[in-house]
Amino acid sequence: MTTTHAYAARSAAAPLGPFSFDRRALGAGDVLIAIRYCGVCHSDLHTVKNEWGHTVYPVVPGHEIVGEVLETGSAVRSFKPGDLAGVGCMVDSCRTCPECQDGLEQFCEHGAIFTYNSPDRHTGGVTYGGYATHIVVDQDFVLRIPRNLDLAATAPLLCAGITTYSPLRHWGVGKGSRVGVVGLGGLGHMALKLAHAFGAHVTLFTTSAGKAEDARRLGADAVVVSGNAAEMKARAGSLDFILDTAGSSHKLDPYLRLLKRDGTMCLVGLPEHGHPPPDVSALINKRRQLAGSLIGGIRETQEMLDFCGAHNVVSDIELIPIQKINEAYERMLKSDVRYRFVIDLGSLR
Repeated sequence: MTTTHAYAARSAAAPLGPFSFDRRALGAGDVLIAIRYCGVCHSDLHTVKNEWGHTVYPVVPGHEIVGEVLETGSAVRSFKPGDLAGVGCMVDSCRTCPECQDGLEQFCEHGAIFTYNSPDRHTGGVTYGGYATHIVVDQDFVLRIPRNLDLAATAPLLCAGITTYSPLRHWGVGKGSRVGVVGLGGLGHMALKLAHAFGAHVTLFTTSAGKAEDARRLGADAVVVSGNAAEMKARAGSLDFILDTAGSSHKLDPYLRLLKRDGTMCLVGLPEHGHPPPDVSALINKRRQLAGSLIGGIRETQEMLDFCGAHNVVSDIELIPIQKINEAYERMLKSDVRYRFVIDLGSLR
């Protein structure tokens, strides 16, 4: 077993604080990783505060994990000590259902095992995530990190990156595609970078005119203030695909009307209280589609990392010590980060 130092929340009302536990003994197919950096996802905050109603305390969040392989089990062939490695949102699944067989473990019919706050089939307890010094993960759920990328800025790719890459890839975004991105936050800024790298013409839709300059730096070809009715009307029927990354509740109809015939609007944000129901006529007219997407499977996540390595795509981050995590949560609630916090775990060692 590996003694692991971490930060955990012990109740919905308590701040995160120091916590120690033992990672499981290394099995034949396991990889022991010394965590160097872990991204901070809004899902971490939702879970810590029990806003989804299923948190098991103490909870150690974190599913945007990058670090260095320390040791491998006897059956591991894909990794060796010294390799850079990553762990995303999942650490296991049934592997036998049709979804897993198709490389879509996030949709596992028996329930994917998520990196934290999920039943741990090895220990009988609950999985603990990446706000920690070490993690032990089955080799099939460990990812290779391109060495040319900044390691800290790579961490958010393990959630924010794959969450936006997967729908862009699935709906065939490429050169000549006209894509809209709704919202410029942790997910939105990755959507701009990736859609641009795919070769698409990208328009950001935002409630804040002050984000225009940054949006263009990140890859937007155009910026539209969504509250400007004239600007929105001028773009009616102009887009092939819209990726809605906004995490707050809002009307979908103004965006649906921006789609061409057979265009798709995909939701990846998860507002606490949902969105108002769309006007069905906005879908029926021009045969538009409203869809959703959830992270990505392990195979696709590796594809995303390789794509980012080839195109030098990483997240814009603010690096913090773990001791600043509660302050970071407060700032995240105010959208006071551009665009992802990443924890340097060195201060825990």
